[in-house]
Amino acid sequence: MSTHLTDQRFDQYKLPDSLLQGLNQAGFQQCTPIQADSLPISLGGEDVAGEAQTGTGKTIAFLVAVYNKLLTEQPPEHRKPNQPRALILAPTRELAIQIHKDALLIGKNTGLKLALIYGGTDYEKQQQSITDGVDILIGTPGRLIDFFKKHVYNLKMVQSLVLDEADRMFDLGFINDIRYLIRRCPEPQHRLSMLFSATLSFRVQELAYDLMNAPKHIKIKSENRTADKIEERVYYPANDEKIRLLIGLILKEQPTRSIVFVNTKRVAENINAWLTGNDMPPAILSGDVPQKKRQSLLKKFQDGESTILVATDVAARGLHIPEVSHVFNFDLPQMAEDYVHRIGRTARAGASGTAISFACEDYAHYLPEIEEYIKHSIPNEGVSSELLVELKPRAKVERYGGNNKHGHRPGNRSGNRNQQGNRHHNRNHSKHKSHNSHQSKKATSDN
Repeated sequence: MSTHLTDQRFDQYKLPDSLLQGLNQAGFQQCTPIQADSLPISLGGEDVAGEAQTGTGKTIAFLVAVYNKLLTEQPPEHRKPNQPRALILAPTRELAIQIHKDALLIGKNTGLKLALIYGGTDYEKQQQSITDGVDILIGTPGRLIDFFKKHVYNLKMVQSLVLDEADRMFDLGFINDIRYLIRRCPEPQHRLSMLFSATLSFRVQELAYDLMNAPKHIKIKSENRTADKIEERVYYPANDEKIRLLIGLILKEQPTRSIVFVNTKRVAENINAWLTGNDMPPAILSGDVPQKKRQSLLKKFQDGESTILVATDVAARGLHIPEVSHVFNFDLPQMAEDYVHRIGRTARAGASGTAISFACEDYAHYLPEIEEYIKHSIPNEGVSSELLVELKPRAKVERYGGNNKHGHRPGNRSGNRNQQGNRHHNRNHSKHKSHNSHQSKKATSDN
């Protein structure tokens, strides 16, 4: 999928000056295909259901439409400060934070007030941001419902509604929460609604027709599900070769910034110990990393203080980090769609990138499903002796996550067994999918 720019420019639309100024200052002049296709519809007041992969510019597409709606129409009569005029729903904290960041960027001259709501931290601070007055409410379902039921705000004055990554809402089990919130908004014909999804599956289309006003469907077609500028490779290491191969490839490729994806927190901690011991200390992102720690390490990664991020699939969507040159699938994902979302962290906004996957003893059987989904074979490379570097010992590192209340360290019980965590976790292949589903829901349970 290409993220090329079209000939359509934002200044060709009759946008409010304050919004156009923010777009120009942020460097947005030309539209991507999803923006060029959706904006004529949404700016004309019609609902949009858009199918587009990550990294295509859909966030700016719906933010421009929301800002335009709120800036060109009067607020409803008798509206109170804690009654938002727009509601933007996201499945994960990371995506909500990114949407809020982009909204601040292009809307800084509009005078509209934003509030960002998600679980895990800052309960009273977030509540106060609503009671102080909010025009655009951005957040994840769990805490939004919590505040709603406590009458911190209501949705009676919503003029615009956005549901981002609708397919992910289903995957994470949030769809009943979404219906609960949307049905507290004005009727579909009395608001502008936009839904975006990586796939407009039957269940997503059903949701669109149920909760929207005859939405116009938009699909950004591409021959490939993956970005055109991603170089993909797959290696076939034995389980006990994976760490040595990862470090060997990092030394050879010299990535400017890389994300290493794994399927479990335990494997992430194992990689952390090996990389740290070999003078490559990474940042670790998994579902139970406390929120303040999560934001701190993401900032270090974005600022370049850490050049390697080891992550479970909680990070596969919603992260827009520029200049990620390499993605490593240390564990192949157990769902083909997740492969696309993972490697979509590189080659964003027209840049190029490299995606390297390990088809090991435990996960190689997922490769055919992945290749069928992306509609092409991934070129394979040999595991040469030069890439299997000799390692320094594992480091003793602090464990991430909420279970480390007493400061326990992993120690050396498994220090000389590179992939014991991986072997132990994957003894029973039949449990993969149910365990993966449990991990996903657990990872986002405080949203």
